[in-house]
Amino acid sequence: MFERILYPTDFSDVSKKVLDCVKELRKSGTQEVVILHVIDQKQLDFMFYDTVKSLDTEAELHRRAQEDMRPIVDELNRWGLTTKVRTETADPFREIVRIEEEEGVSLIVIGSHGKSNLEEMLLGSVSEKVVRKARGPVLVVKR
Repeated sequence: MFERILYPTDFSDVSKKVLDCVKELRKSGTQEVVILHVIDQKQLDFMFYDTVKSLDTEAELHRRAQEDMRPIVDELNRWGLTTKVRTETADPFREIVRIEEEEGVSLIVIGSHGKSNLEEMLLGSVSEKVVRKARGPVLVVKR
């Protein structure tokens, strides 16, 4: 039913809990997992004004995200799932919805809260926006 799923991660505790659900979905026919980490462009812009420093920092954030995804890939592969890794720089919720369509996934599995609970209280959570804007089903895992 859900052969190809999208697993957006910010490497928070909740996203680690989501990983357990992703592994269980193989029992429902999941064969491939697209693992996505989105570097928030607004936070990157806010942190740095110097263009050269910002580009260096963005490259470092992508490198670290790729490194942090290796254990996830290894774990999912051990469970018999094929993986595809993506790191992007954009608005997280918009990018998740864009990647959903681009990758042709049949389900998004996302945590209810990310790293910044304060930001979510003030601006609305990424997962809430994904639920409202995604074209297909979204499974939200509570913390």
